[in-house]
Amino acid sequence: MAANNTDRGTSSFDFDPGPVPAPSRPVDRFGFVKQDQSGSPDELAKCKSVAEQERDGRRIRKWRKMIGVDGSDWKHYVRRKPQVVKRRIRMGIPDCLRGLVWQLISGSRDLLLMNPGVYEQLVIYETSASEMDIIRDISRTFPSHIFFQQRHGLGQRSLYNVLKAYSVYDRDVGYVQGMGFVAGLLLLYMSEEDAFWLVVALLKGAVHAPMEGLYQVGLPLVQQYLFQFEHLVKEYMPQLGEHFSEEMINPSMYGSQWFITVFSYSFPFPLVLRIWDIFLYEGIKIVFQVGLALMRCCHDDLVKLPFEKLVPALRNFPKDTLNPNMLLPLAFSFKVSKHLDELQHEYEKRNKDPIHHEGSTSKSVDHKLLDKSVMKTQSHDIEKPTFTQEKKDQG
Repeated sequence: MAANNTDRGTSSFDFDPGPVPAPSRPVDRFGFVKQDQSGSPDELAKCKSVAEQERDGRRIRKWRKMIGVDGSDWKHYVRRKPQVVKRRIRMGIPDCLRGLVWQLISGSRDLLLMNPGVYEQLVIYETSASEMDIIRDISRTFPSHIFFQQRHGLGQRSLYNVLKAYSVYDRDVGYVQGMGFVAGLLLLYMSEEDAFWLVVALLKGAVHAPMEGLYQVGLPLVQQYLFQFEHLVKEYMPQLGEHFSEEMINPSMYGSQWFITVFSYSFPFPLVLRIWDIFLYEGIKIVFQVGLALMRCCHDDLVKLPFEKLVPALRNFPKDTLNPNMLLPLAFSFKVSKHLDELQHEYEKRNKDPIHHEGSTSKSVDHKLLDKSVMKTQSHDIEKPTFTQEKKDQG
C-alpha cells in the first residue's frame, strides 16, 4: 500500500523537509516499522501459494467489475445487489481499491465533486486558531508509520492541511487531538482533498448519522455511546456487567478511544482496516459489535480480575483475540441495531430529566486520550458544502 497524496506546498506549514531518510528498520506491507518479525502476517503473506494468489486476483477482478471505471458502476450495483456488496465488504475490501471504495461508500466523492475549490480555499487563504495545536500533535499520529515519521515531511504537512482545513470549515468542532488518527488513516489511502471530504462526510452525516458530537465541547456523542455500550454489556454478558459494577469499572476507562478514533488509535492495523471497511458502509454499530466481541472473547478471564488488573486488560487485549477473521464473525453475531435505538431514546430521556442526568455515565468520560477536549477556531465565512444524498439511520 502506498499513500496517494498531493503535495500542495502552499500552507503555513510549508517547511523544507529535506531528503527523505531511508527506514532504519524493516517495515510491514502497510508501512509501519516492524516490532516483531517472527511469524508475522507479512512473513506468512510472502508464502502464499499460487492458488491463493489466483484467488486474490479473481477477488480484485470482481471488485473492479462491481465498481466500474473510477466508480461509475458503483451506485447501480449497490441498488441491484445490496446483499452481495455487504457480504464482500464484510470480507474485506482489496487494499489496492480501498481508498476509492471508502470514498464511494461514505458519500465523500459526491461532496468533492459538488464543492470544487472549497478545500483549496480553506488550506491556502484561511487561518485557524488551532494551527499551533495541530502542529504540536502531528508527530503523535501514527509515529511508527514511515509516511508520518519525517518531521515537516509530506505526510505531516498533508495531515496538517486536512486538520487545519476542517478546523476552519467547522467552527463548532474546531480541532481535537483524536481527529488526527482518523485523518491520518484516510491519508494512507487517498489525497488530502479526498481525505478532507471524507472527514466532512463522517462528521456532517452524508450517509449515516452525523458524528461531529464525538469532538464537540463535552464530547456529547462519546457520552451517549458509552452509556449504550455499558448497557449492552449488561444485557449480553450479565455476569461480566455485574462484575464491572462491583469493581466500579465503566466504559470511559477503556472505550472512549474506540469511538473517538474508530479503533485506529491502538489496535492492529489489519483489524483496523477491516473495521473501517464495515464502519463506512454500515455505520457506528460495528464499533459496539467489535467491543462486545472483545468482551466475549475474554469473558472468562475478565470476570476473575480485580479493578487494578481490569483496566490494563481492557486496554490491551491478547493478540490471539485480534485476528479479524475470527473476531469479526463473532462481532456480527451481536444484533444491536434495535437495542441501540432503544438505548439512545433512554439516554435522551434521562438527559432531559435533571435527576437522572446527575448520575449518568457522561460525568466519567475518560479525557486522557486528548490533551484538550476541544479547541475552537476563528470565525470565517466559508461556504458549507452541498448535500444531496439521502441520509441513512445508523445501525
